[in-house]
Amino acid sequence: MANAEIVAIGSELLLGQIVDTNSTWMAQRLTALGVNLFHKSVVGDNPERMREVLTRALERADIVITSGGLGPTQDDLTREAVAAVTGRELVLHQPFLEQIDQRFRSRGFVMTPNNERQAYMPDGAIPVNNPNGTAPSFIVEDPRGSIFVLPGVPFELKWLFDNEVAPYLRRKFSLAEIISYRILKVAELGESRVDDLMGHFIANSQNPTVGVLAHPGQVDIRIAAKAPTKEAALELIAPVEAEMRQLIGKHIFAADEETMEMAVGKLLREKHKTIAVCEDLTGGMITDRLQEADNTRFVEGIVCNSQTALRRLLSGTGHADRVEALLQDPAAVAQALALAVRAQAGSDLGLAIYSLPDRTDTSENLARGQTHMAITDGQGFKTRLHNMAGRGRPDRTRMSFNALALVRLALLEGIS
Repeated sequence: MANAEIVAIGSELLLGQIVDTNSTWMAQRLTALGVNLFHKSVVGDNPERMREVLTRALERADIVITSGGLGPTQDDLTREAVAAVTGRELVLHQPFLEQIDQRFRSRGFVMTPNNERQAYMPDGAIPVNNPNGTAPSFIVEDPRGSIFVLPGVPFELKWLFDNEVAPYLRRKFSLAEIISYRILKVAELGESRVDDLMGHFIANSQNPTVGVLAHPGQVDIRIAAKAPTKEAALELIAPVEAEMRQLIGKHIFAADEETMEMAVGKLLREKHKTIAVCEDLTGGMITDRLQEADNTRFVEGIVCNSQTALRRLLSGTGHADRVEALLQDPAAVAQALALAVRAQAGSDLGLAIYSLPDRTDTSENLARGQTHMAITDGQGFKTRLHNMAGRGRPDRTRMSFNALALVRLALLEGIS
């Protein structure tokens, strides 16, 4: 099986000015082709370091794919670096020059002399036309491996990969197998608990293989199989997926591209329910996610970041004489807020989140405190207590996700 390495080129990537989404996208495409990707490198616009990274890539990979550094400016040095590493001279490719000139003329511009640099490529390279930009691409066949040189502009790179690189790889390496995968998404179970339930799959699986990836509030189980066709790969995946679902049950809320918002929106529609929310810790994140789930089923969102707002909501719905007593019982506060926002909005369901953060803990993730959640249909409650209450984005993301997970379970199981 062929092995690949991606080399992303550009100092802006190292400085954090832009995010390298190209490498992530190409990694997914290489996986689908059945090509192993063992290394990804990022290097700035420095000739010596570029040559070093490219040389190392050729020593350990059959396929090297570069992105970036093909523009007209003095710091676009990919052409020169590839030529140096493969021991070739840069030569002018006249058809490239004519294409660049025509592209400028068609838009009413005149090509400047520095654009001529883009028409050069290593002697003997295979030219690859780029219909979406002025940076032509090329392929260099070296005794150590194949180098595919692509522009850094994402839509240009993606078109070239799908229409030029992928077909070339299939022909050259006789790629008969593909890798397909299934992602099962898990809520309300931590990474360690998921590993405890199905760790033997991770340790012992070969084809399919099983892996786990944790996100704030969510754990993904990846089941990947290699086979001649996607259908054959999915047949290998199916029995493993069935066993995973048996082990983890209701905590699997979605698969592949589905999200928690999509799962909740579907249930709200199926159950013909509307919902309103009162949130403090998450500052509107739950509101945003419920609107994304289904804005026709979401009635109202209230952010109660202060005791004043909280007291106002409780007092306006018949709790005025009990506010002080309620505040001594945070679980009761969450339930009262769920009832209050439901009554105020006239919705079928009311959801509330009420937090007691530890003010001495300023960490952004897993900060100490308590977060109480409650959802009600006016008759009963389903509640959750989470022993964290941070206002950093990771904690707020986690709690907004956990709140939607509670809505999902309430819709699936009912409220009692």
